[in-house]
Amino acid sequence: MLKVGLTGGIGAGKSEVSRLLVSYGAVLIDADKIAREVVEPGTPGLAAVVEAFGIDVLTGEGTLDRQKLGSIVFADADRLAALNAIVHPLVGARSAELESAAGPHDVVVHDVPLLTENGLAPLYDLVVVVDASPETQLDRLVRLRGMTESEARARMAAQATRAQRRAVADFLIDNDGPLEALAPQVRKVWEELERRVVAED
Repeated sequence: MLKVGLTGGIGAGKSEVSRLLVSYGAVLIDADKIAREVVEPGTPGLAAVVEAFGIDVLTGEGTLDRQKLGSIVFADADRLAALNAIVHPLVGARSAELESAAGPHDVVVHDVPLLTENGLAPLYDLVVVVDASPETQLDRLVRLRGMTESEARARMAAQATRAQRRAVADFLIDNDGPLEALAPQVRKVWEELERRVVAED
C-alpha cells in the first residue's frame, strides 16, 4: 500500500485532482467529508462542538450551521484551535479505519486540506500539492463559490502560505491554468504512484 497525502490551498482545485485520481483507481479518504460525518446529528462530535461553542451553532433542524461556526473560528485563532482539538482526533481515527480496509496494492490518497498547517506530511509515503497562485485562488473563491473578497482573503490567510505547502511537496501539480491542462499532469503523477506501489513488493 502506498499512502499519499494530497493537499492544496482553498480554491487551488484539489477536489478536481482527487476526482481524477479516483477515476484512475486511487482509494480516496477525504478528510473534509469525514469531518462533516463526525459532527452529524447524534454523534459525540456534534455534542462536543455544541458544548464548546454553544447551541447557537446549530440550525433549527439540529444540524451544524457551518457558516455560523466558520465565521466564529476563522476570525479567532484560539476558537479555531478549540474546534480542531475536537474534530481532528475523530477524523484521524475514522481515516485510519478506512485505510486499514484498503488492499496491499492500493494507492490510498488522503485528501487533507490542512496537511501542511498541522505538520502531517511525515504520516504519508509521499505528498502531492495542488498549487495555484493567490490571485487564481481569490478569483475562484469569489467567482465560483460566491464568497466576498474579504471572506476569501480571510480563509486564505488562515491557511499555510504557498511557500510552506510547496516545501512539503514530493509532487507539485500546477493548477493555475485551464482544466484541460490539469488531467495530463495528474495522469503523470498517478503513473509514478502506481510504479512506486509495485516497486514496494
